[in-house]
Amino acid sequence: MEFGRLKALLELARHGTMAAAAEALHLTPSAVSQQIAQLEEEAGVQLTERIGRGVRLTPAGHALVTHAERVMVVLDEARSELAELRREIVGELRIAAFPSIASLILPDAVKRLRLAWPRLEIGLEELEPIDAVAALRAWRTDIALIDDLSIEAGKDRENIELVPLAEDVLYVAVATDHPLSKRRSLGVADLRDETWAMESTWSTFGRFVIELCRRAGFEPRINAKCRGSEMVEAMVASGCSVSVAPGLRVLRAPAGVAWIKLKPEVRRKIYVAYRRGERNHPTIKVFVEEIVRAVSSIPG
Repeated sequence: MEFGRLKALLELARHGTMAAAAEALHLTPSAVSQQIAQLEEEAGVQLTERIGRGVRLTPAGHALVTHAERVMVVLDEARSELAELRREIVGELRIAAFPSIASLILPDAVKRLRLAWPRLEIGLEELEPIDAVAALRAWRTDIALIDDLSIEAGKDRENIELVPLAEDVLYVAVATDHPLSKRRSLGVADLRDETWAMESTWSTFGRFVIELCRRAGFEPRINAKCRGSEMVEAMVASGCSVSVAPGLRVLRAPAGVAWIKLKPEVRRKIYVAYRRGERNHPTIKVFVEEIVRAVSSIPG
């Protein structure tokens, strides 16, 4: 059975629709459908059945998914063992990371790795943590820097290894001339009458902050839906909005923004993630060692 077709079945099992599986694999829905049809022909049995707009695996489909997951782990282990036997750090290493951690530690870490291992080619992609998890599971990246919000949202941790990197404390961000800017701490409820700049509500972090507001008894009035921290911070600095943001951003805070501790304290855990079958891959090992060292040097 062809490797790509097994990957298509795995993504279909995770996402439940051809469209979502296609998006995870960077293919068209028709291409995924064709791969599943070819896999069914090879297997000689029906693997899926239509349920409304979605797709459900048959018992045979579930059985093959179980075997396919084991096959993928074995293939990762085989690649790792061959890399160990070469006794070289060479080839391509693909890294997916969310913006605040990526900009803070990855440039210097990549520079040090390139100096130490000139034949190692490192490619970076900026992705939201939950998208980085999906890319890791779909073999589109080798390393994912993620947080516990994305792991909780994705639920499925099978075959993914997590190495703790840091804990990030959340802060309230207001303009330096805002009436609340002199407070030593603020609760989310203190911001119920404010207008908010929010990272896009489709992001895991954006949805998490909205849920914090709802638990405090109000729906945030969002006047800026932003794709990145630069626009959030610009709206806050202008006095047009407030926000709740990761503490990592405090380390590179722009002018005009006051960062105030959130009470009660809210933390998120940050991890480096990779596929379990590649735990002994030498390239994965040197990256994890370097990134752990880089995070330990961040001012606390």
